[in-house]
Amino acid sequence: MTEPLRYDQTDMLADTPYLVGIMSGTSLDGMDAVLCQFHEIDADNDEPIELLATASLPFDDELRSALLALSTPNGVSEWLAQRMTTDKSQPDFASELDVFGWASVRYAELASELVGELLRHAHVLPEEIAAIGCHGQTVRHRPEWHFSLQLLDANLLAERTGIAVVSDFRRRDMAVGGQGAPLVPAFHQAMFGQFVQDAAPWVVLNLGGVANITVLAKPATDEPADTDAAVVGFDTGPANLLLDGWCQRHTGKAYDDNGAWAKSGTVIEPLLTALLQHEFFAKPAPKSTGREAFNLAWLDDVLAQVAAANSDLTLAPADVQATLTELTAITVAQAILAELGQTDDSAHGTLLVCGGGAYNSFLLKRLAVYLPNFSIKSTDRVGLAAKWVEAAAFAWLARQTLTNQTGNLPSVTGANKAVVLGQVCF
Repeated sequence: MTEPLRYDQTDMLADTPYLVGIMSGTSLDGMDAVLCQFHEIDADNDEPIELLATASLPFDDELRSALLALSTPNGVSEWLAQRMTTDKSQPDFASELDVFGWASVRYAELASELVGELLRHAHVLPEEIAAIGCHGQTVRHRPEWHFSLQLLDANLLAERTGIAVVSDFRRRDMAVGGQGAPLVPAFHQAMFGQFVQDAAPWVVLNLGGVANITVLAKPATDEPADTDAAVVGFDTGPANLLLDGWCQRHTGKAYDDNGAWAKSGTVIEPLLTALLQHEFFAKPAPKSTGREAFNLAWLDDVLAQVAAANSDLTLAPADVQATLTELTAITVAQAILAELGQTDDSAHGTLLVCGGGAYNSFLLKRLAVYLPNFSIKSTDRVGLAAKWVEAAAFAWLARQTLTNQTGNLPSVTGANKAVVLGQVCF
């Protein structure tokens, strides 16, 4: 019997050490990409990652609106009704599957443009890249039903770029009982775990569309298994997906620059109390969430309930933005304190912030109110710019896949074992 052909990924990485990571999150503002190389930490090198180039591309209006519709329960039927067009140059979508298929192709085309821009900027050839790690766009995340759906035509991306693509990272974790998310805590441990030198915790906070935390504790022993078990991570609730959505609706701007609009408003206490009643906040970890649970339709419902119960209450848009900012700050802080088993007076440590929300200075100030004894700083301060952390994470996860190493942390996702994540399109 003929032996099956086997692909030696380790040798491939030795010959082509560069990787590309691409990420687009629940904020739906566009794609971020990095071209990077990973290094072993030793006495001569304490920087595990080297970024050779970075780039971003925004989604065009048609693609963004389609992705938003696909990501929102019942969103496509409403979007199609609003979109009625006689323009023959525009796709004539008949159903949700049409929109999904078209968006998968368009997403891959945009990703290939982004990779081309990266390589031109770095003067690197496609054959020098081991793989592209591309998360794709999550359009439905239902861990309670054991599935998560990321939109991407990986075949087209591989064909357009001439580079192997690793994608579909979540579903293998779900196949072994996990939530499929968050996946970045394993990367946080690999990149930032070296900084944990004492008993005071280091927490990595990703402020993307959804906020998630990784608690890096000093391991009890030197055994690798204990190191992984010490890492805890989960989604804490909404961040930029509500802040950006509300800002876009009322100001026409894609985001609230530095939280200036929120800062101009006043927190509406009855609204904040109502928002905090969402069942997700009371759930124990492991847990993950997305637009299925937190979206503008949900916010509108809560606003209507609060208005009906408080006839003399003014719900000014800037005040709502201030309240949404407070919601993110409170739920992040409460999650951290609960995980550490501490109060805001006794808790102390370091909070490393990444994601788009790391540039929202007002949100960080509100976080400092609830975590007064934490040193809050951007991941920029420890060698990896906040904007590029998630894209770099998927380059690292692609590397794990190519070298047949596990990429999930059961202590984070709730999986019953660690597994190699992703599918490879050569």
